[in-house]
Amino acid sequence: MARIEGLEVADELVRFVEDEALPGSGLDAETFWRTTAALVREFSPRIRALLARRDEIQAALDDYHRAHPGRPDAEHYTAFLREIGYLVDAPGDVTISTSGVDTEISEQNGPQLVVPLLNARFAANAANARWGSLYDALYGTDAVPEDGELARGAAYNPVRGAAVVARARRLLDEAVPLAAGSHADVVRYAIGGAGPAAVLSATLADGTETRLREPGALVGFQGERGAPSAILLVHHGLHLELQLDPEDPIGAADRAGVKDVLIESAVTTIMDLEDSVAAVDVEDKVLGYRNWLLLNQGRLEAEVAKGGRTFTRTMHPDRVYASPDGGEVVLHGRSLLFIRQVGHHMFTDAIRDGDGEEIPEGLLDALVTTLGSLHDLRGDTRLHNSRSGAIYVVKPKQHGPDEVALTVELFQRIEEAFGLAPATIKLGIMDEERRTTVNLSACIAAARDRVAFINTGFLDRTGDEIHTSMLAGPFVPKAELRRQRFLAAYEDANVDAGLAAGFPHRAQIGKGMWAIPNEMAAMLEQKIAHPRAGATTAWVPSPTAATLHALHYHAVDVFAVQRELAERPRTGVEPILQIPLAEDPSWTAEERTAELDNNVQSILGYVVRWIDQGIGCSTVPDIHDVGLMEDRATLRISSQILANWLAHGIVTPEDVDESLHRIAPIVDRQNAGDPAYRPLIGAEGPGIAFHAARDLILLGGQQPNGYTEFILHRARRAKKAG
Repeated sequence: MARIEGLEVADELVRFVEDEALPGSGLDAETFWRTTAALVREFSPRIRALLARRDEIQAALDDYHRAHPGRPDAEHYTAFLREIGYLVDAPGDVTISTSGVDTEISEQNGPQLVVPLLNARFAANAANARWGSLYDALYGTDAVPEDGELARGAAYNPVRGAAVVARARRLLDEAVPLAAGSHADVVRYAIGGAGPAAVLSATLADGTETRLREPGALVGFQGERGAPSAILLVHHGLHLELQLDPEDPIGAADRAGVKDVLIESAVTTIMDLEDSVAAVDVEDKVLGYRNWLLLNQGRLEAEVAKGGRTFTRTMHPDRVYASPDGGEVVLHGRSLLFIRQVGHHMFTDAIRDGDGEEIPEGLLDALVTTLGSLHDLRGDTRLHNSRSGAIYVVKPKQHGPDEVALTVELFQRIEEAFGLAPATIKLGIMDEERRTTVNLSACIAAARDRVAFINTGFLDRTGDEIHTSMLAGPFVPKAELRRQRFLAAYEDANVDAGLAAGFPHRAQIGKGMWAIPNEMAAMLEQKIAHPRAGATTAWVPSPTAATLHALHYHAVDVFAVQRELAERPRTGVEPILQIPLAEDPSWTAEERTAELDNNVQSILGYVVRWIDQGIGCSTVPDIHDVGLMEDRATLRISSQILANWLAHGIVTPEDVDESLHRIAPIVDRQNAGDPAYRPLIGAEGPGIAFHAARDLILLGGQQPNGYTEFILHRARRAKKAG
């Protein structure tokens, strides 16, 4: 450890900051470390006080539910929440003043990827997921039926290929229709006319020449006007690119020579240092910080092995086209990147203060990721992220407006110290804790000059719902929680708050993740509900899912939906505060065991990879062998529902132990193809991962706000230490 400005700083962090991050940032080491020390002195005690306030509120809630078991009287309960400061007075009309955001935030509605930042290959792939092949996304998933003559097979299936092409042509007819005929009947595309009168000319099979119904949908082209190699179109603010090449195997089979349709897909991406990573020490954190720095320098690379060959994945350049009137069109080639830092509740020994105490990890995240972002803002980059000079931060796990206000103050201090304009650092507020949900307008008001994002997340939000009301009574099983009134009210209230605060054309309103990455047909059917609910963005688990989810934003004009929704009555807090307790908790033994085993399997399947291999997010087979994308949010809800059932005697510790031992061999079987996997119960008995899973259940009620990080981190560090 190095002694700097009264702090003890891990040598690896010092080397990264001074040798890699500071050069080219415009800052010097003295300024950075002096700022760090000053912020530690100011904000560490304030953060600890806010965490103590959380504990006080939870203790008061527990006392209330002990005295008033069951679903409380709404009026009495609401008055109590106001009395303890859980509910605050709603501010008057709140209108955000956020400015200087990129068009991906203000004008382009589309998918949002979330990716673990510690994995350079995933991060580079996500950054490049701004543009995706519609042909590949349809052909390679169940978005096109896979049975009978449409089966994929080992070799290219031309029947399946024809179905893919037909689906793509339908998209073109819906999004950028021709004045006459169908894109399916086109045999030749060209750029006709000259100057401002230039148009897309399409020749149909019967010799008819037609144009786009909306001429303004033509944005640009590549190649010769009479035989373009690419045609750029736009609809609902999202671009589509027809790629033409009659020499290509696919293009040769297409009478118009179209070899693919590229879709503007992951318009934004969250690079995650939180729920989807297993970052437990300075080594892990520096890896994440370095990847963020390289992203902002445009230099992130990753070696990829695929199909028997190895290649280097680099970040895509911008896309350049000729405009129809003879000018040039340049489009961003990469997704606009956010950085998700950790919540206020996390602390790190990468730096210790003058008393030898760990400092808030979120404070360190804010300092070092802003330092990395300076390379983008100050021009020391090959490829820009923000063209408006903004830094986009998602701050999770905030409880109410006081915590949001502290985050804003921290960002203000960093801006002042680093010489940035006020409100350069934009804030994304995760609406995933109940105290934030019921006070969302006040949270927005606390960040009104910099908020760029609010969203909903079912899993963390429900995990907090269970923990907050742990002693009220037994909750309904996990699968039934999605159908409870509080959840629909929460989703609507989030959109209502954003619309009332003037988010359209200033900030994103987001929805949560599609968690079944191998079921794209179901996603296409169901996830259109998010733009229909007024969400300008929604989370997807992969670049392929982003390309397919983008189709929903062509089908739905989100700004038009928002204008309609702005006229509806706002959702109040009363339905949000309806605790989803079971009306009749007299489940049969078989029903109790099924719920127990289902959650135990989810916990074991996720935890064993987290602890043993440091995998923070992956597709984990459920008890029916259906792959579900799991991260700490899914772990939180699974552990909390079992902690709740334990608290009310629905299951016993003995039941939990029996289930853990019964399910462990199933998880081992599901991971049999992983050469790095080690059984949960070895020759010497249960391993660290098994014990961590057990603690998450049996000690779940004692974990602050039901968070899983504290148990996971201890176990992972023990595993790394051997």
